[in-house]
Amino acid sequence: MYYNNILETIGNTPMVKINKITSDIPALVLCKVETFNPGHSTKDRMALNMLEAAEKDGKIKPGGTIIECTSGNTGMGLALAACVKGYKTIFTTSDKQSKEKLDLLRAMGSEVIVCPTNVTPDDPRSYYSVAERLSKEIPNSFWFNQYDNLANRAAHYQSTGPEIWEQTDGKITHFVVGVGTGGTISGCAKFLKEKNPNIKIWGIDTYGSVFKKYHETGVFDEKEIYSYITEGIGEDILPKNVDFELIDRFEKVTDKDGAVMARRLAKEEGMLFGYSAGSAFCGVRQLKDHLKPDDVVVVLVHDHGSRYIGKIYNDDWMRDRGFLDTELKVSDLIARKSDKHFMTLQINDPIQKALDQMKDNDISQMPIVDEENNIIGSITESSVLNFLLSNSDNKTDQPIKEIMGEAFPIVNEDLPYRQLTGFINKTIPAVIAKDKAGGLHILTQYDILQAV
Repeated sequence: MYYNNILETIGNTPMVKINKITSDIPALVLCKVETFNPGHSTKDRMALNMLEAAEKDGKIKPGGTIIECTSGNTGMGLALAACVKGYKTIFTTSDKQSKEKLDLLRAMGSEVIVCPTNVTPDDPRSYYSVAERLSKEIPNSFWFNQYDNLANRAAHYQSTGPEIWEQTDGKITHFVVGVGTGGTISGCAKFLKEKNPNIKIWGIDTYGSVFKKYHETGVFDEKEIYSYITEGIGEDILPKNVDFELIDRFEKVTDKDGAVMARRLAKEEGMLFGYSAGSAFCGVRQLKDHLKPDDVVVVLVHDHGSRYIGKIYNDDWMRDRGFLDTELKVSDLIARKSDKHFMTLQINDPIQKALDQMKDNDISQMPIVDEENNIIGSITESSVLNFLLSNSDNKTDQPIKEIMGEAFPIVNEDLPYRQLTGFINKTIPAVIAKDKAGGLHILTQYDILQAV
């Protein structure tokens, strides 16, 4: 079996159980992994549906130009479709979007126009206004306007919602997703509530967005609007695709909490997801007291983490914004070591064994223990070399204790790494770090340099 083109692979994405980060939540928490779409985002679904609807209605003709304001993912979905169908593409986006997103769009042959974030939607410089203006100036072009184009939410009513229902055998009790254009949450909610009106729909919002207050009060409060870092969710407008009547609750998540949770998903679940996925799972954790053991929670993940390598998955970017501790700790150095095996030598082992161990494992120093496994000394490649050079007979069957040096200092994993300078010097090339579980790790000058 084969597909006729890449667009035929859109949809039918897997459902995966989340384990570690939800271990204290009584409900079953599942993840609808939309990163398996060819453009690595759920937006592939609605992009194709919007284009096919525009073609059917005669709003764009063969060889025409697709114009859209996008945070990147809808643009990618439209770019894929344009490549297959033969359209030109021009995308406007805001200057807060990741460089990876812009580079990907350009790689697909698209023209990308970056507009300022901190302007009102009706400002002629905004990415909404620029897209609308271009659509009026360029012949045979169409501005898709994903915010108000109802083919957006129709795509999720037609495909995503039914998939979720089938994959949970109709047992889903809660659907959770970040809200931007509103197409995903509204389309899925409409289908799911038609199947079971008791299913709870939770929308994840961000601070600086108008959704939550408007949903709860009916008031569009411009005082709620301010710049935020989270990508893909929240708005300073009310898109027509957001059906507030279908949404039971909005939950706000901070920029920091969303970013940190995304990194936890990568480290603890092996799932490299985008910024909004972190926000969505953080929202579930914030609302965990509303969940029961029989509940089945489905969290939809919008996009892939590869779009954020220079942002939330970059330590410097995170630290500059106060999202990580301002200073690395010993625990961070331990986490970065590729080989965490703690090797020791017995005090009466021959020097030859030390030489062999160092050669075989490409290491320069080792702790020495006594018969009861207490660390009592150390040996370094320098001490072994000095012994070999100063002894013409090279009797390497002598015990290590003959050339043993002082034991390496032991430090706790919470120690800031800069304080290691008080332990490591010309005569002491390493320390032994103890983690919270009692495990021991050797940290060398090289490990510190690699972390820095």
